[in-house]
Amino acid sequence: MRVSIEKDLCTGCGLCSDTCPEVFELSDDIASVKMEIVPKEFEDAVKQAASDCPVEAIKIEEQK
Repeated sequence: MRVSIEKDLCTGCGLCSDTCPEVFELSDDIASVKMEIVPKEFEDAVKQAASDCPVEAIKIEEQK
């Protein structure tokens, strides 16, 4: 799966980096992804972070 954050939507709440610090990080009060391609072992945490994001800034694209 691929993950990205729409920077114009992100409020910098930090929920994503709290949920999955291996993939997300908070810097300058905005979240970013450390890796665009998510390793299998972090997929569930990334999906949870996307679900919990209050402004739906996290976008997931499933790979075929």
